[in-house]
Amino acid sequence: MQVVNSTVQAVKIAPHGLSGDLVAPERAEGIVLFAHGSGSGRHSPRNRYVAGILQQGTLATLLLDLLTEAEEQVDLESGDFRFDIDLLASRLLEATDWIQEQRGVRDMAIGYFGASTGAGAALAAAAERPSLIKAIVSRGGRPDLAGSALPRVKAPTLLLVGSEDPQVLELNRKALAQLRCDKEISIVPGATHLFEEPGTLERVAIEARHWFQRNLKRETEYGGR
Repeated sequence: MQVVNSTVQAVKIAPHGLSGDLVAPERAEGIVLFAHGSGSGRHSPRNRYVAGILQQGTLATLLLDLLTEAEEQVDLESGDFRFDIDLLASRLLEATDWIQEQRGVRDMAIGYFGASTGAGAALAAAAERPSLIKAIVSRGGRPDLAGSALPRVKAPTLLLVGSEDPQVLELNRKALAQLRCDKEISIVPGATHLFEEPGTLERVAIEARHWFQRNLKRETEYGGR
């Protein structure tokens, strides 16, 4: 599937100066914030691909780095921050609050797309904004890392996991049982953790797009916030 070329707006998000790439197609019906996984950032080719597919579905996207440049350097050497779910969730909430102040996107329904440890951060952040976050998708995620936040998540949540990623699949099944919201798990046949097999990442992107369109569009149609 060909990805639409859209204008990317480079942004800085206070107070930590987080870097982000914002794309807001015309007539966008909602916006999806991306929480990247372990040792990754806004340049993740997998998440950029998914973002492009979402943009085709009239969804705005914000890919962002949840760590500052200095923190990323420390994390590359030590891995200190990539499993700090409280920190990552707080940064995602900073970006969420920033979105609500930006003309053109501030009135859009908000969703989160989390990958790997970023999925845990997305769920933990959503639990803190139950009336604001309207949909969550996890790709090969670690929703279990959200811990006690899981039962407090209100946003409809889709867990996408590869059939050949058995450890993560088991963790997702256990997390699914703790969620009390509208929830689904979708197992992508033949996919390993990074969805590098032909067609598997496209399936992830299309399922994510359908999930966000259904849940974010519903918010827009019934009057928004």
